[in-house]
Amino acid sequence: MKIIIAENSGFCFGVSKAIDTTTKILTEDNIKTYSLGPLIHNNHVIELLKQKGLEVIEKFDEVDNSRVIIRSHGVSLHIYETAKQKNIDIIDCTCPFVRKIQNKVKEFGSLGYQIVIIGDAKHPEVIGINGWCDNNAIIINDEEDIEVMLNYDKICIVAQTTFYEKKFRQLEKLISLKGNEVKVFNTICSATQLRQKSCEEIANIADAMVIIGGYHSSNTQKLVEISKKYCNNTIILRHQNNCPFMS
Repeated sequence: MKIIIAENSGFCFGVSKAIDTTTKILTEDNIKTYSLGPLIHNNHVIELLKQKGLEVIEKFDEVDNSRVIIRSHGVSLHIYETAKQKNIDIIDCTCPFVRKIQNKVKEFGSLGYQIVIIGDAKHPEVIGINGWCDNNAIIINDEEDIEVMLNYDKICIVAQTTFYEKKFRQLEKLISLKGNEVKVFNTICSATQLRQKSCEEIANIADAMVIIGGYHSSNTQKLVEISKKYCNNTIILRHQNNCPFMS
């Protein structure tokens, strides 16, 4: 049996940076450290970090005068002000690609553009980005969402960093018909684009595909979606116990 490993695989820069920063902090001192939400969508990594002392919280309610890590997905703008009021020391691990989108929607939202985010409305990255334009963005994930969208004078379109490239192109063309002046920014990160391209290339020639990743990971879900288009025998491997090739 021949096994092909994708040329572009593994954690992206933003996730690697968040993990490395957190690991360094946890090993350098004994200060209690929290992360606002899971640092990344990979339960195995989260468990390893918990063993080192990291505690995951969903709100700032009980962590006054504490140290909190902002995960790679980023957060809404108001979170920073809340942290300041509660004397929370923020360690910001927001992915640089995500921060670029946050600044983009803040800029164009202030100029009167209707912000449109192509992505998953329930994903923390998208929720965070929306929080940089007063939560006034329209979230589009498929063509049905566009059908009920109103027309606007000015529209600014951005994408969740892990969105499927080909689907983004299809949706942004349809959304552009809803505005007189439209700014389109393909904010899918380069690492995501490379992984999606590698996945498509291998799926076209493989008899079976194994996608390794977390259940809640947008990256993983998009790779599965791409793989299934070209290879019906696609397997999602989240941990050793669900691997059909291991006993």
